Amino acid sequence: MPRGEKSAYTDKQKRKAQHIEEGYEQRGVGKEEAERRAWATVNRESGGGNKSGSGRGHADTKVAARKGGRLGGAASASRSAEERSASARKAAATRKRRAAQH
Repeated sequence: MPRGEKSAYTDKQKRKAQHIEEGYEQRGVGKEEAERRAWATVNRESGGGNKSGSGRGHADTKVAARKGGRLGGAASASRSAEERSASARKAAATRKRRAAQH
């Protein structure tokens, strides 16, 4: 099987990679880099292709998703209310500015 061939992956793995790739593209990552990162994430979580065959069936770890969820509130919890509010105002202004550009 040539490198890069995705026939060994389940439909669920392919959907997961597509969803992750779209998320990266929305954040401004290039198409090829987003695809590379997405498949790296799927491989890290599921151990590679899981279609039927000897030695292919492995349980998903979900480590990356879990890590992100645990780390999510740590930064904001260590900041004061004024700092969080200023950050929120700045983000809203950025979103408004970018919406006007498009």
